[in-house]
Amino acid sequence: MKALMQTTLFLAASLLAGAAAAQTDVPKQVKIVVPFTAGASNDAIARAIAPQLAARFGNTVIVENRGGAAGAIGSEYVARSAKDGSVLLLTSSTFLTTAATQPHLPYDSLKQFAPVAMIGQGPLVIAASAQTPYTSLKQLLEAARSKPGALNYGSAGVGSLAHLATVMLDDAAGTEMTHVPYKGAANAASDLAGGLIHVMLSNYSTLAPVVQGKKVKLLATTAQSPSAAFPDLPPAAQALPGYSVQIWVGVFAPAGTPQPYIDKLNAALVEISASPEMKALLDLDGTVPSRMDSAEFGTRVREELALWQGIARKHNISAE
Repeated sequence: MKALMQTTLFLAASLLAGAAAAQTDVPKQVKIVVPFTAGASNDAIARAIAPQLAARFGNTVIVENRGGAAGAIGSEYVARSAKDGSVLLLTSSTFLTTAATQPHLPYDSLKQFAPVAMIGQGPLVIAASAQTPYTSLKQLLEAARSKPGALNYGSAGVGSLAHLATVMLDDAAGTEMTHVPYKGAANAASDLAGGLIHVMLSNYSTLAPVVQGKKVKLLATTAQSPSAAFPDLPPAAQALPGYSVQIWVGVFAPAGTPQPYIDKLNAALVEISASPEMKALLDLDGTVPSRMDSAEFGTRVREELALWQGIARKHNISAE
C-alpha cells in the first residue's frame, strides 16, 4: 500500500511539473506582427528585437507587417491567433487611440489582448513652423487664445495620438486650434516646414530632418518633467500644470496566453529593451526603456484607454 501511495504521489507530481513546463514552453517559431508598413519606427524596433529574442529562447522569431486601418488590420489578426505565444503584436500608443476613436473595431482592445511588456516610452515634441514668430510654448498659447481657430495644427489623421494630444493641449490651455488631418505624419511635417500649418505635436524622428534644416523650431516636450533626451526644451507642464503625454511601444499577446509564458517573455523583453542595440533606436525619439512587468503595463493600458475615450467622447471625435 505504501509503495502504491508513493507511486501515485510521484505520478501526480510529474503531471503537475509537466503542466507547468508546458505553460512556459517557448514556441519553435514566434511571429511578431507590426500593424504598420515596413520601414516605420515600430518596424525597426521589432526587427531589432527579433534576433535577440531568438537568441535567448533558442527558436526562430520573424517579423511580419500587416498595415492598414490605423493598425486595426494587424491587431485583429493577432487577436484571432493561437493563445500559445506564437503570434505577438508590437504596436504603439496608436493601439489605444484607434480603440478610443473607432468604436466598431472587430476586436476588443482590452478583452482580446494580454499586455506583455512596454519596450519604452518618451514624450512628443511641440513644434512650430519657422515662419511663425513663436519662440516658446507660452507665446504660441497666448496667440491661440487671442484668436480662436486662427492657428492650425497637423496630425497623422483623425484619432491619431497627435490629434488627441493636441485636443488635450487645447483643453488644458483654454485654446482652440484648427485640426488639419493628413495621411501620415511625414506629410504633415512637410507642410509644417513649408508654413502651410503652424503647429504640430510629433515624435522627434519624424521632425528631425526639417528641424535640422531650420524650417521647424521645437518649443517644448509633452513630458511632465524635464527630459534628459531634450535638455534644451521645457516640459509643457511648466506652462500647463498636469499636462503630460507619453508615446510608448509595447508588445501584446492574444488573451488567454498562459501567464507563466507571458512572464518569461516580459523578462526577456525588459532585458532586450535596455540593450545597446535597442538604445540606439530608442534614442532617436528620446524614448526610455521600460522595466514594467505585465501587470503594470496592463494597468497603464486601461488607464490610458479611458483617458483617450473620454477626450473622444467630449469632442465627438470619430475616425470611422
